[in-house]
Amino acid sequence: MNMAENTVWAMMAGGLASLALLALTDALVTRSVGAVRNVVLIAAISLSAVLLSGLPQAHWPHLPAHLLLLLQTVPTPLTCALGLRFLDIWLGSGLDDPLVSRLTRWGSHGMLVAAAVLLVLAVTVAPADAPVVLGTAAVLTELTVVITMLAAVRAALLGDPLARWLVVACAILACMLTGLYLHALGQTGFGLAWQAFTALCTVVFVLIVMVLIVVRNRELRRLARLARLDSGSDPATGLPTGSKLLSEVEHVFWRTGRLRGKCVVICIYLNNLYELGEALGRSGENQILSATAARIRRTVGFRCVVGLYHPRCFVVVISTERRRVVDDTVLQRLRSLVNLPLSLIGSNDKRHNFLPQTGIAMQAVLPDHILPQTVLNEVEHLAVLEAREQPSADDEIDTVF
Repeated sequence: MNMAENTVWAMMAGGLASLALLALTDALVTRSVGAVRNVVLIAAISLSAVLLSGLPQAHWPHLPAHLLLLLQTVPTPLTCALGLRFLDIWLGSGLDDPLVSRLTRWGSHGMLVAAAVLLVLAVTVAPADAPVVLGTAAVLTELTVVITMLAAVRAALLGDPLARWLVVACAILACMLTGLYLHALGQTGFGLAWQAFTALCTVVFVLIVMVLIVVRNRELRRLARLARLDSGSDPATGLPTGSKLLSEVEHVFWRTGRLRGKCVVICIYLNNLYELGEALGRSGENQILSATAARIRRTVGFRCVVGLYHPRCFVVVISTERRRVVDDTVLQRLRSLVNLPLSLIGSNDKRHNFLPQTGIAMQAVLPDHILPQTVLNEVEHLAVLEAREQPSADDEIDTVF
C-alpha cells in the first residue's frame, strides 16, 4: 500500500471514528437503549471496514497469516448478524410484519452460523487458500444486502417514510462491500479512484444509518412521553402541570425560604385560547400553547419555574433576594411579547391569524409565610380579572346606526 492509498483509508477511518464519537455523545445525552444500539452498530461497521481496508497489515506487516485472515473474514459477518437483528427492531416488524421479522431474524441467525464456519476455516486452511475463504465471506455478506434491501423496500411500500432512505443506504452498502472485498482480495484494476469511491461510500453509508437510527429513536421517545398518562407534563408545551407543577413550586418556595429570599409569582391567563376552535380544533390550541410557552420562557429565562396551571393559565415563579425591589419590567416584557399576533396553520396549510387576549398579574410573597396553592389561586384570579376587563375583538368593531 503506497502513501496515497494509505491516506485514503486513513481518512475513511478518521471519518468513521468521528461518526462513532457522535453516536456515543448521543447515547450519553439521551441515555436510551436505542442510542446504545446505535453506538454498538456504528462501531461494529466501522471496525469491519477498517479491517478490510488493509490498514492493520500496512501498519503491522508482521501479523500472522491466520490472524490476518480471521480479522478480515469473521467480524463482517458478525456485524451483518447484528445489523439484521437491529433492523428488525428498527422496523418494528415484530408488531405488524411477521414476514419481514422472520426474514431478518433467520438471516441474523444464519450469519452467526456463517461467522462460526468462517472462523474455523480461517484457523485451519492453508495460507494459499485464504482468497477462497475471503471470497466466501464476501458472498455471504452480500446476501445480507439482499435481505436488508427486501425488508427496506417492503417497509417503504407499507408506508414507513424512513425506509425509503434505507433503500438508498442499501445501494450504497452494496458498493461499499464490493469495493472493500475487491481491495482485500487484491484484484487488479482496483486503483486509487475506486478506493476513494469505496471509502466515500463507507462513510456516507454509516452517516445515513446513524441519522436514521437517531431520528427513529427520537420519534419513539416522543411517543413514549405522550403515552405516559401520569408524566405530569403538558404534551403540547412540555411544561409541568398538575401535581408536578405544584411540587416544583413548593420546592422553590422551600429553597427560597431557607435562603431568606422571596418569590415572585406571575400568572398569564390566555382568555381567547379557544377562539379558533371551530376552524382549527385541537391542533390550533396546541400551536397557541406551544408558541406562548416559548415566548414566556424566552422572556423570563431558564432559572425559574414555568408551568401550566390549567390550559389557559401559565405560571412563572421567580426566586429573588428578600431586599430586592421587584419592578414591572418583567410584566412589561411579557405583555409586549405574549400579546404579539400569531400565524396558525390549519388544514390544507391554510393560515389563520390569532391575536392573543391575555391578563397578567404578579405578586411578590415571602415563601415561608404562605402556601403555594393559595398564592397561585390569588394571582390567577387577578390575571383572570385583568383579561376580562380588556375589550374583545367584537367590542372594537365600529357600529353604524
